[in-house]
Amino acid sequence: MFIATIKRELLLNFRQPAEMLNPLVFFVLVVSLFPLGISPSADVLQMIAPGVIWVAALLATLLSMESMFRSDYEDGSLEQIAVSPQSFVLVVFGKIASHWIISGLPLVILSPVLGIMLALDAEALKGVLISLMLGTPIMSLLGAIGAGLTVGLRKGGILIAILILPLYVPVLILGTALIQAADAGADYTGHILWLGALLALSAGIAPIATAAGVRISLSH
Repeated sequence: MFIATIKRELLLNFRQPAEMLNPLVFFVLVVSLFPLGISPSADVLQMIAPGVIWVAALLATLLSMESMFRSDYEDGSLEQIAVSPQSFVLVVFGKIASHWIISGLPLVILSPVLGIMLALDAEALKGVLISLMLGTPIMSLLGAIGAGLTVGLRKGGILIAILILPLYVPVLILGTALIQAADAGADYTGHILWLGALLALSAGIAPIATAAGVRISLSH
């Protein structure tokens, strides 16, 4: 059921390439505007790069979060899946995984290019890749809780941001600190371990909480 859900979600999203590209284009535009709006100086860009990359990734993830359950809710299939004998938690987990593949993984792949544009060196680019590879799945997992709780609302995007942004703060701090440590040549093993622990905790709790949130939304 988990694999089948991922395949279904990927197929549906590939039929709507515009929605797939929106978070990626937003990510590129936000990061690209900072050198124009602040300073083209390599020293300045290198100093602000960790925060710029992470804030842009966070906002791009939030941009795509509302659509996670929206289409299934509107055509009634979400309610049918929820009452079916199949494990609803596995279906939700598959939706979260496919969301990360579509929205999070492209950000990770593209981030070194944007890091070069922000004057980061090779070690800092490695930190960018590691931090986003661990951090973006956490953001998808935590964001899914907000998406599940607001799926029945017409304009749930703002509510998702209000509900989930406080949970994103530790991930944002650890992700930017990891890049800064890598850029300074310091050891960032601790940051990796903390992000890994948050990822494991989110993967264990978020699908269950999201499934419960969706059922609550459907019951109203």
